Amino acid sequence: MNGKAASDIRDGFRERLDYNELMNCMRCGFCLPSCPTYGQEQYEGASPRGRIALMKGVVDGVIEPDADVERQLDLCLGCRACEPVCPSGVKYGHLLEEARDVIQSKKQHKLPVRLVRMFVFRGLFPRMKWMRRLHVAIYWYQKSGLQRLVRGARVLRALPGNLEQLERTLPDVPGPAALRSRPTALSAFGEPKMKVAFFRGCLMDTMFMETNDATMTLLRMAGCDVVVPPDQGCCGALHAHGGEKEMAKRLAKANIEAFEAAGADAIISNAGGCGALLVEYDHLLRDEPQWQERAKAFTSKVRDFTEILIELRFADRRLSLPEQRVTYQDSCHLRNVMGTSKAPRELLRSIAGIRFREMEEADHCCGSAGIYNITESKMSMGILDYKMEKVRHTEAHTIVTANPGCLLQMKLGIVREGAEARMRAVHLADFLLEAALHDSMSGGSA
Repeated sequence: MNGKAASDIRDGFRERLDYNELMNCMRCGFCLPSCPTYGQEQYEGASPRGRIALMKGVVDGVIEPDADVERQLDLCLGCRACEPVCPSGVKYGHLLEEARDVIQSKKQHKLPVRLVRMFVFRGLFPRMKWMRRLHVAIYWYQKSGLQRLVRGARVLRALPGNLEQLERTLPDVPGPAALRSRPTALSAFGEPKMKVAFFRGCLMDTMFMETNDATMTLLRMAGCDVVVPPDQGCCGALHAHGGEKEMAKRLAKANIEAFEAAGADAIISNAGGCGALLVEYDHLLRDEPQWQERAKAFTSKVRDFTEILIELRFADRRLSLPEQRVTYQDSCHLRNVMGTSKAPRELLRSIAGIRFREMEEADHCCGSAGIYNITESKMSMGILDYKMEKVRHTEAHTIVTANPGCLLQMKLGIVREGAEARMRAVHLADFLLEAALHDSMSGGSA
């Protein structure tokens, strides 16, 4: 990194990082056991306390903002498990996002990196048309026989990291017709109790479309009229975490405008990673007075779908499934940012026929973290192997989670364990709908 870039980064840290928040860290070390990268590395710089010290050192001018500093900030998963255990309540995630954004805005990337970032952050995720086209391509890859041919020829073995195994975790994606015919309004089954606006997401409404449909069905069963604002888009989480804060702000504003017109009692998310940013739009837009009140009104309505199901007493229904052992893997952002951990477990325990087994360190990150399992494959796989050791102790047949990244990561863990024949991973919404439909077909109350 040249001297001009280093100077610009230091100035950016001084201007944008909250120095009081940096000073708020007492260096007590309570965050160390909760940090997945510290657990793997046992190195102070790979901990929240250490990374805050690096940021403060840059601001104070005693540490050069060099490649080593950038490396440690990049190595963080952003799981924010350090925040609930911090006695001082340090908002580490906010500091990390600001630091990354400063570095990315001041750094001169090589052309290939610039092109990839431009495609991902400005081309693919902000534009649902592009996202749908990508998934149509995946659909034809899966349905044309090409996937079978590629796997048979073992072509994917030439790919770096764990991409060959990741390809095996991809769900069967919906076809072009299904992608085009998405609902914008659905009525409650029976007397409506609440009007909710559903945040459909980008990956969730393409690769995981069936899970979105399952979630909306559950909400309707619970007595919700469901509105799906057609002008909504990507939540911006990948941008906010990846040093593209201005684009994250643009996406946030577009979503606020789209949901304001819905007039709903609540805004529902079924993906912990998306929900965690939605609920912090007021922080993201804190420096824009004209958006502050609108952002606060938006975030005050954001809820995870499990919280609404509990509020509307969905767990009182007669739900059942064939006998199986089930464990639950917390979505980091759902638990650590949205504060939702009890509702999913209540819903699981309400299902007759399953034996719920709490996983040791269920709140420990699985190592997915957006695209972290691609960009930081070695660290991600070390964290995943640690997680799968805890899964083995539960002897579970089914791993349930509530975030698409976690779901793919747990499927990857099952593949790496060679356990596909005896274990599966499933999103909580799909699992609950299975229970509702199974009970209905068995003669129970729907």
